[in-house]
Amino acid sequence: MKGSLQWRFLLILFVLVGSLIFLFPTLVKEVPSWWPKFFPQDKIQLGLDLQGGMHLTFEVETDKAVESSAERLKNDLRDNLKKERIFYTSIDRVLGDVIEVVLLNPDVKQKFDDYLKDQYPTLKETSSQKEGDRVKVVLGMDPRQIEDIKKSAVDQALETIRNRVDQFGVAEPDISRQGEDRIIVQLPGVKDPERAKDLIGKTALLEFKLVDEDADLNRVLAGDVPFGDVILYQRVVDPKTGAVRKIPYVIKDRTLMTGDTLKDARVRIDQNNRSYIGISLHPAGARLFEEITGENVGRRLAIILDNNVYSAPVINTRISGGEAVIEGRFTMQEARDLAIVLRAGSLPAPVQILEERTVGPSLGKDSINKGFTATIIGGILVLLYMMIYYRFSGFVANIALIMNMVLLLAALAVLRATLTLPGIAGIALTVGMAVDANVLIYERIREEIRLGKPPRAALEAGYTRAFLTIMDSNVTTVIAALVLLQFGTGPVKGFAITLSIGIAASMFTAIVVTRFIFDFVLNNFHVKRLSV
Repeated sequence: MKGSLQWRFLLILFVLVGSLIFLFPTLVKEVPSWWPKFFPQDKIQLGLDLQGGMHLTFEVETDKAVESSAERLKNDLRDNLKKERIFYTSIDRVLGDVIEVVLLNPDVKQKFDDYLKDQYPTLKETSSQKEGDRVKVVLGMDPRQIEDIKKSAVDQALETIRNRVDQFGVAEPDISRQGEDRIIVQLPGVKDPERAKDLIGKTALLEFKLVDEDADLNRVLAGDVPFGDVILYQRVVDPKTGAVRKIPYVIKDRTLMTGDTLKDARVRIDQNNRSYIGISLHPAGARLFEEITGENVGRRLAIILDNNVYSAPVINTRISGGEAVIEGRFTMQEARDLAIVLRAGSLPAPVQILEERTVGPSLGKDSINKGFTATIIGGILVLLYMMIYYRFSGFVANIALIMNMVLLLAALAVLRATLTLPGIAGIALTVGMAVDANVLIYERIREEIRLGKPPRAALEAGYTRAFLTIMDSNVTTVIAALVLLQFGTGPVKGFAITLSIGIAASMFTAIVVTRFIFDFVLNNFHVKRLSV
């Protein structure tokens, strides 16, 4: 028994000291200089509802991702049909994922079908009909591929938003998926909500396209847009007056290169002290950029972001090395934000803000004070009740309860979990639940004493026979907490985390810690009757 007591004492001491080490940074305003660097340095992080910030719910427009994929397929098919000499008069995306191909004559149809089956198995023919000498073929994407594109779009959007937030510099953001196409973003401590929304929600689709030098701009502005061209604008802001002027460009619709090839983007300053973005490309992108510039010397290459022309410089020579610049009369802040979204990558589809909430820090402080007060009052009432009703055994249960709180808070620090207002509610609930196990044990011990058993036998029987009941009640609560943790978001998840940790801590303190104290007392003191 003495050896068992020593091992249990060392285990409890180890857990308690370790918990205090992890909890220490939270208990002090600032970690002192003498605190070892290899010890934990981070405080328990406070959630959005406690320290203020932003809550945003985004919806990913997955249908747009499908349309973009269909558009790329259309362009790719158009180029490859030319190479294979499969003659057609037009290829257009007419609606969503529907692509319409008008073949030159019926003789081309068989060759087209064979090529489509071999190279584009995900494109399925939905209808085919003769129109004079031509054959119109309507193609649609495979439904399974459409579902994959939608799922991938949300996953990619989630990762892209996370990358942007990380570079934005928000401490402990909470970014999670909700349902099929929604993303929840919580940004504690954000002081510039508008900038955050603009940064996160920008699609940031970077494209390189040629300017159509042969098009008559006046005719295009009048509505006569040549086939294969689009009209886009460059937004120019007068730095003195703030007046906005839009410069129109006739742009070839075909995209020569996208931002997928981008390796890095950094803010730079030119000789006139103006900000611009210097971009570098991956090796494959560098080779493609060199090929594009080599084939189009003397022409203008438009650099387009989200359908806005930022610059359209003339290609004077073949550009090698994979370096390029984006100019646009940026302020330093605009240049930094643009560099962030370019580095993080473009969103696969536009996102729409469905819900926006801003929580002020004063509300957070008030919430902390009320939650803390409720927990303290509840804890004191429980401690008094246990002392009055169970006397010395109640005192032992109170020691376990205090240690339980220490373990719970230390676990939050270890797991780097975010403490929310519902999390504080979970802690307050744990205070009441933490003594449940002891109540069951003590009542069982009382029954054994009434049967005339001596203190040690009553103690042994009380812990042994109450154990299964304690396990059953706690396991069912843990199952409910895990369900909330899996399917809940934000505040619900915070409640589930503290409840789960609190139950685990209460099992340890109620069964291991209190049993150790009783065994220690019975071993070292002559006890005729348990005070229970």
